[in-house]
Amino acid sequence: MQLGIIGLGRMGGNIARRLMQKGHETVVFDRSSDAIASIVKDGAKGAASVEAMVKALAKPRAVWVMLPSGEPTEDMVDQLSKLLEAGDTIIDGGNSFYKDDIRRGAALAEKKLDYVDVGTSGGVWGLERGYCMMIGGDTAVIKRLDPIFDTLAPGYGSIERTPGRAAGDDRAERGYIHAGPIGSGHFVKMIHNGIEYGLMQAYAEGFEVLKQKSSETLPKNERYDLNMADISEVWRRGSVISSWLLDLTAQALAQDASLANYSGTVADSGEGRWTIEAAIEEAVPVPVLSNALFARFRSREEHAYGDRMLSAMRFGFGGHVEQGPK
Repeated sequence: MQLGIIGLGRMGGNIARRLMQKGHETVVFDRSSDAIASIVKDGAKGAASVEAMVKALAKPRAVWVMLPSGEPTEDMVDQLSKLLEAGDTIIDGGNSFYKDDIRRGAALAEKKLDYVDVGTSGGVWGLERGYCMMIGGDTAVIKRLDPIFDTLAPGYGSIERTPGRAAGDDRAERGYIHAGPIGSGHFVKMIHNGIEYGLMQAYAEGFEVLKQKSSETLPKNERYDLNMADISEVWRRGSVISSWLLDLTAQALAQDASLANYSGTVADSGEGRWTIEAAIEEAVPVPVLSNALFARFRSREEHAYGDRMLSAMRFGFGGHVEQGPK
């Protein structure tokens, strides 16, 4: 298939590359001419403007927007809505707020334009590992775009299939789902990211306790100078708390157990706050997720070992470089 892609940053560029590796055609645009040139070298067709990209696409067009949530995505969707024609599709693969998706979808429908929201997880590793995708939109539109999603997804891989799972739609097992109507994809991804906050915070707090066991405030015979890198490594192997996040933690600790190169100032990109807001609307108690978000706020005032570990994990999966004193 042919796909237009706008935004060639940490994920957008690799989405284009993964598609091209499997025979799809991409027409790409980014504000950075260097970013365009880099993808063109790998086989994409570059466009000097959004208008040029739209003209280069065959009808019905599909354009994947991979920009930061909020104003950048809002402005681009608005611009595309004036350039595309009935039957064309705008795909938002970023981390937009799901209520914005609902509003945009309704506005675009009046112009007979289709809108699909794709919660996309995979970070900087997506080119190699594939992307886990949670998709919202009309069934017929998503079916037409399925070759794109199928290519981007990880596939069955080496993960053992779930015993007792009913036969039928196997897209979830291959790494992507049609979650429901417009907005549902980003809603599911939003909760995914809220859970991510909690998991990361649990690791960070646990390793903080391990690290502080050598503190001089403890009785001398109760102090342990524990090897953080070895502990993370052994937990990766057969432990019930093994995970990709722990893999990334082990990698960071193997390079420097003090994590001195990480700021410990931990950003939150919006989804954690939106998850808490959704929980409040639904009257669902989420103490772990709430505390994980508040811990990130605190990290901007104090910088503990656990905060540096959060920074290391965010860099590991998403390439996020935290800003703040080191």
